[in-house]
Amino acid sequence: MFARVLILLLLGSLVVAIAARQSSGAGHPQTVIVRPGDTLWSIAVAHYAGDPREGVWKIQHRNHLAGDTIEPGERLVLPAD
Repeated sequence: MFARVLILLLLGSLVVAIAARQSSGAGHPQTVIVRPGDTLWSIAVAHYAGDPREGVWKIQHRNHLAGDTIEPGERLVLPAD
């Protein structure tokens, strides 16, 4: 009886360990190269759901932008949602 309980506990621990392993779901940060006519607002609308102001704020802070001016050719890192 004790052996069966011990085996069940070990199998349960194994299942939990496999299911709880670290995930690589975050992936690599997405980058965008600014094209002529792009704005932080248009990039936020294209890449984030909901209120674009939050997306603009995330992009500004992730890229250490002092304002909302961006230049064509500039590479911006888009933070995860």
